[in-house]
Amino acid sequence: MNHPNPWRKASFLALTLLSGTFTAAAAEINVIIEEVPEYDIVRELTAQFEAEYPDIEVNFDAMPFDAMRDRILTSSLAPSAVYDVIIVDNPWMTEFARAGYLAPLDERIAAIPGYDFSDFLAPLREIGIVDGTIYGVPYYNYALGLIVREDLLAATGRGAPTTLDEYRALARELTTESMAGAAMQPQRGYKIMEEWKNWLYAEGGEVFNEQGEVVINSPEAVAALEAYIDTYETSAPENSLNWGFDEALRAVAGGRAATMLSYNWMLPTLNEEGGIAGERAGLFKLYEVPGGKAVLGTWSWSIAANSEHADDAWTFISWITSKPIEKERVMAGGAPVRRSVIEDPQVWAEGYGEDYYTTLVGILEDAAPLARGNGAEEVINIVGTHLNAAVAGQKTPQEALDDAAAELERMR
Repeated sequence: MNHPNPWRKASFLALTLLSGTFTAAAAEINVIIEEVPEYDIVRELTAQFEAEYPDIEVNFDAMPFDAMRDRILTSSLAPSAVYDVIIVDNPWMTEFARAGYLAPLDERIAAIPGYDFSDFLAPLREIGIVDGTIYGVPYYNYALGLIVREDLLAATGRGAPTTLDEYRALARELTTESMAGAAMQPQRGYKIMEEWKNWLYAEGGEVFNEQGEVVINSPEAVAALEAYIDTYETSAPENSLNWGFDEALRAVAGGRAATMLSYNWMLPTLNEEGGIAGERAGLFKLYEVPGGKAVLGTWSWSIAANSEHADDAWTFISWITSKPIEKERVMAGGAPVRRSVIEDPQVWAEGYGEDYYTTLVGILEDAAPLARGNGAEEVINIVGTHLNAAVAGQKTPQEALDDAAAELERMR
């Protein structure tokens, strides 16, 4: 598809004189979206949409994650939206909805027979619900799982680790002069928070308790950080303090690390024949994170509250998230969000096998969002900064978490 500049706004009411009659020009909807492999699948599917709905033209503005938030805020504060469809990361959902940037979707969802909003796995769909109103429909998940070189695990005689202690012991055993037992992601901010919070859950800790009180400096949290740092020092690649998921993926793919806690959809990337893992393709397997409760990330489709083309935007969103198109997206390599698709034998056969999708259901059912509520983005960056300082040896685990707790208290 050759899409025009997404910043160009065409009027839906523009009329063209054709054969003596007035014909309405195609409406344009502009979509801001993260530039990741998932977007490539959506872009290809959108060709089908435009063939079925020739009166709607979809323009994508695909960009790196770091650029999205400012662009969305600028569009949301304008008298008329630059972006009609917004892909919302889960830490932004509550803030954007309460600020009035997103349009409610409840009535639109209810008006489509067979759309079946309940088919989206509960932890995913609940992210798009704020104060009892639906503002987002799941796009794709990036819940974390444990990815292991199965041949190396088999050689140890161990089973897959189900606790942190078992995982730490496995990582130590797999560490050699030429291979790290665990490719970790201690990069300051988002990455270490995404990884370490799985350790926090495994120790029974939380950032906030059910009453909203700050508990990130609890004994459980300190134990989780001590264990994380010990594993980094004994089992991670050297000089990997600033690694994110890209570096960890390359280490595992290149045979320089045996395991990693990362996004579940990294498994198909690693096992792709002729892909980045080369001759190691097919040797990797996905398991639930040690402790069983994973960090959940979800992107959601939302409509800008100030969009002049909300009806057309919903036509596209409801089509791309419908059961048949979701199935096509997943079979093309997309990360699933509907239960009916994850449990479909045809998806297993044409996708990545029953074992992968069954494990994924287990991950998603027990997963919890990285952060929710007003200020979630700030929470992630505050905590992630202090965690990285502890891994770097600049603070003790207790000092780092006390400092994080103090900053979070000032936010309340």
